[in-house]
Amino acid sequence: MKVISTAAASTSRRTFAIGLASSAALLLSACGGGSAAPDAGASEAPQDLAEGGSSTITVWVDTPRVAVLEDIAAKFKEDTGITVELVGKETVREDFITAVPTGEGPDMIVGAHDWLGQLVQNGVVAPIELGDKADEFAESSIKAMTYEGATYGVPFAIENIGLVRNTDMVADPVETFDEVIANGKQVVADGEAEYPVLIGLDPKQGDPYHLYPLQTSMGAPVFGTGPDGGYDASKLELGNEGGVEFAKKLKEWGESGEKILNSNITGDIAKQQFIEGNSPYFLTGPWNVPDIQKAGINIAVDPLPTAGDQPAQAFIGVNGFFISSKSQNSLAANEFAVNYLTTEEVQDAMFAAGGRPPALKASFEKAASDPIVEAFGKNGQNGVPMPALPEMDAVWADWGGTELALIKGQGDPEEAWKTMVSNVEAKIGQ
Repeated sequence: MKVISTAAASTSRRTFAIGLASSAALLLSACGGGSAAPDAGASEAPQDLAEGGSSTITVWVDTPRVAVLEDIAAKFKEDTGITVELVGKETVREDFITAVPTGEGPDMIVGAHDWLGQLVQNGVVAPIELGDKADEFAESSIKAMTYEGATYGVPFAIENIGLVRNTDMVADPVETFDEVIANGKQVVADGEAEYPVLIGLDPKQGDPYHLYPLQTSMGAPVFGTGPDGGYDASKLELGNEGGVEFAKKLKEWGESGEKILNSNITGDIAKQQFIEGNSPYFLTGPWNVPDIQKAGINIAVDPLPTAGDQPAQAFIGVNGFFISSKSQNSLAANEFAVNYLTTEEVQDAMFAAGGRPPALKASFEKAASDPIVEAFGKNGQNGVPMPALPEMDAVWADWGGTELALIKGQGDPEEAWKTMVSNVEAKIGQ
């Protein structure tokens, strides 16, 4: 097996939520009780899988995960005679969209579910039939991999943010953001910290992603949904009454108000300040937990706090495997995706390498023996997939820019928010 590595990978960071894990006994029964790659793969004659194509399938994957997939690729070669060429890539999505129409693209890629709208719009991915295997995955992960009624990917990891609490500073969890602020201010007043709570912001674009749970708790999702339960771009809900109230809160929490939100604190700065013990709270995802624990900070992950009377819903993100619509060996690619990449062996290994809880229920159940993983998973149960609609690309800049201006104390919240909504509506053709 040939392995090519490039620079460090950059699949979407903004991805993680877990649905309720089902009973391991039930799942193992459905899976046939094992975690190894299935015997079914060996029953396929290599010439059948390669019919009309080649004896090799190429998979573009973020570089750190190349080594993780080597064993399952070797197993597939042993069973079928088909070689899996793992190619480490940095710019997977852009290169894939460019290469597929020319016939030079790979058979499969690893990517984030919120790429789907763009991938489908460009005609570069093919639907995948998971059959009964879909029931073995967290419902949220399958929903995220579904676009316009068709499933396009095999999920392997899901993630979302949670409220990380320094348990040496604040002993117990609370339910509302007002309580978080109050606890944080008390710790600061006691001279034990500098910031009541840390939420990293982009100095140019703010961060609608991290602030979204607070916004949704005030009844203002970004899009409404259609009859099939998927997002409907014609139903922009940012501008409803809850959105306006959220805008007012941003200014109240910002630099001209309570100074809870600080435009000068980026995600990296927020992480470092928390590691140095300068705040009892850090709104972040599992990607920062290893460094926090290495620093010796005792933490718990709390439920997402509410700012309004609705549940706080974080965006969830799902990473998975997609098959090219122009694959020259689609039979082998589908066999590898459906019957090899869905095994506990692979899902466990991907979790061990990347720290993102597995999408496969049985694998998540094992990972959730860690209370931190379990807590992030519980937060994700109320989460919603990040919209994969192509129209979403027209939302982020105005949305984040408006939030940032309000945090800096600029403008009237109601007017600024309504202007933002009008700008977004014009861009997406409403």
